Amino acid sequence: MSQVRVRFAPSPTGFFHIGSARTALFNWLYARHTGGRFILRIEDTDKARNSEAFLNVIYESLRWLGMDWDEGPQVGGDYGPYRQSERGAIYAEYVERLRAAGRVYERDGALWFKLLGERYEEFDAHRKKTVTKVRGAPAIIDDAIRGRVERTEDEDFVVVRSDGSPVFHLVNVVDDITMGITHVIRGEDHLSNTSKHVELFNAFGAPLPQFAHIPLILKQQGPGKMSKRDQGALIEEYQQRGYLPQALVNFLSLLGWNPSDDREKMPLAEIIRLFDLAQVNQSNARFDDKKLAHMNMLYLLELPADDFVSRARDYFVQKSAEPGSSSEREPSFEGAAYAERQSGEAGCAASVGVLTVNQNGAASASSHEAAPTGEDAAKAAAEISRLARTALAAPEPYFREVMLLSHPKIKGVEELPTYTRYFFSEAYPIDEKVRAKVLAKGAPAARLRELIAALPNADFASDESIETALKAMADSHAQSFGAYQSVARLALTGTNAGPSITAIMRLLGRERVAERLRKFERSLAV
Repeated sequence: MSQVRVRFAPSPTGFFHIGSARTALFNWLYARHTGGRFILRIEDTDKARNSEAFLNVIYESLRWLGMDWDEGPQVGGDYGPYRQSERGAIYAEYVERLRAAGRVYERDGALWFKLLGERYEEFDAHRKKTVTKVRGAPAIIDDAIRGRVERTEDEDFVVVRSDGSPVFHLVNVVDDITMGITHVIRGEDHLSNTSKHVELFNAFGAPLPQFAHIPLILKQQGPGKMSKRDQGALIEEYQQRGYLPQALVNFLSLLGWNPSDDREKMPLAEIIRLFDLAQVNQSNARFDDKKLAHMNMLYLLELPADDFVSRARDYFVQKSAEPGSSSEREPSFEGAAYAERQSGEAGCAASVGVLTVNQNGAASASSHEAAPTGEDAAKAAAEISRLARTALAAPEPYFREVMLLSHPKIKGVEELPTYTRYFFSEAYPIDEKVRAKVLAKGAPAARLRELIAALPNADFASDESIETALKAMADSHAQSFGAYQSVARLALTGTNAGPSITAIMRLLGRERVAERLRKFERSLAV
């Protein structure tokens, strides 16, 4: 068997989206599985819509996803040029071959490909004029995924427009022939084009490649193919949200392919080893952002501490650069007193300064709530930007420990600004549903007063010492430690989830904890 040669042929007319990434990935995986070659070919003949910026997005997105190409722009190869805009002479040569064989004719200024077979006239759909039809043999498509497919072309079709530019069908086939493409792996929506391509391959006397039409990716809800206009469709969005590329690759590989053992999370080397066109499904795959978020969480949990903190910092830097409200002063982590423990380990002093930010534009405490729109979205984005700048102004040991405490609790770094908000800001929102549940347990004000009274004697050097002091306090009031945790967590964080309450107290420091507990106690009297 000759070496497998596959190609990915995007057009630089828009942002790189999920569907294109999955098509590229299936081609790349098959090339790596078989020891073949992955060719990047740019279909840039649409001069009105092409953009060098979008072309760079294609390059950057493929590299971010880890899909290196063996031939193509920026790396070269023996079958170039690899941009269709630079292959005009090659297309002209093949048009002349069709002309010499009597397989094209001119009509209305364009060049039409002439099908072989019996010709007859019939009325068009409006029954106002007749059109010439051709009764010929069907094109037989041996598809690696869909099996034997028969499709018949019954009308001649344009191969060169009246302005002299070759159409997609011609350049696609000529490129596949001249680049020695052995397998054409593309979306099912191209199956309708394939009979035209088979006619052209046969007219040039070229062997047919192995076609493999992969299932479509359906939008998350409702019928229809996912398009670049749908939420969550653009690869750039996942880069900006801090998703891990290996998680996205793993997720995309399972959109239409089944490794037969129902595994979901697999190392890339294992995916390459197992990937086979015979295991690609015929039925369409539905996009599921919750599954993708879960996959990202699984990969995120595997990151070493330093790597996670670095990615977290990068994300905060990215968000801090987004526009905030110019009328408000620059946030700062004021009055921070982050001391070294006598043992030499970094610890948090009794008081850690934080900035109070505008509460009117408070960001959502839950990443699962509906995304704000319009003016609310602008306010939320501005506040996240201010929160990010505040977090970046914190001492490095403090920032690091907050991030590491959050590491096992989040699905993605995009959740960090709101998840860690109470560590950096006094403007954290109170979850009203949680508040109602906590207050329904009875005597929350008494529990708060008892906590506040115990703080001066508590040793804030470690989580263990805080827990020891609070358990002793609970015992003295004939209460369990748990009776204090829910109200303390609500007062200090505004929610009922997060790191251990003792870790939160240690990082915030004695004075900040006391201040927040008193503030919440006062709110109960209103």
